[in-house]
Amino acid sequence: MGAKVYKGRWTAEVDQDTVVFLLGMRFNRLRAVTKWVPALVAMPKMLRELAQDPDSGLLGWHMSVGWRTISLIQYWKSVDQLTHYAGDAQKAHRPAWLAYFRNAFKGGSVGFWHETYVVSPGTHEQIYLNMPGYGLGAATSLVEVGKAKNTARERLGQVA
Repeated sequence: MGAKVYKGRWTAEVDQDTVVFLLGMRFNRLRAVTKWVPALVAMPKMLRELAQDPDSGLLGWHMSVGWRTISLIQYWKSVDQLTHYAGDAQKAHRPAWLAYFRNAFKGGSVGFWHETYVVSPGTHEQIYLNMPGYGLGAATSLVEVGKAKNTARERLGQVA
């Protein structure tokens, strides 16, 4: 029926650097369908391709759809794996990116953005309350919050 809900308080256990890659697109001109549809259909193809390749480095992802925007959060093992995928002419991303620049960039009908963060153990914290696996917790592993990790400061490794 649905994903398993982890009852109680949980956090992600991350023991190595992890890349958080935020990206999205914005439909600046809704009527310019021929400009933004190719970009729109390219993303699911890329996600399928990455999901079928366990060596790609993609750990997990989550997509949100808004009125004029689509945002995607991805979790990667390394910046090298992320940039390798992005630049590989044999994979779906590079041809789609080049097509965007040839056909849609100049007119401004559809916009793109991304941000890349490398998070090291002890530099981030997260809490999941009565949730299925989500975000960094779904991309790595969940552990139940105990007394030693009760507060955000403790999860960050900072004693109050």
